[in-house]
Amino acid sequence: MKQEEINKLSDKDVQANISNLSEKLMKTKLAHGVSPMENPIQIRGMRRTIARLKTELTKREAAATAKA
Repeated sequence: MKQEEINKLSDKDVQANISNLSEKLMKTKLAHGVSPMENPIQIRGMRRTIARLKTELTKREAAATAKA
């Protein structure tokens, strides 16, 4: 997920994506431990996407506090 796509999401959508991707990452890591994945770089991509989403959420919260 690109940063431009993340910027267009609402706060609830960002939180929903974080929880969905976190769950998917956990399942993927477990599956990779049992039998190696063909493309383990997917795990890195998921981690980075989660980090982007969390950063955007923190940025929005900071902006909301600054306005208040």
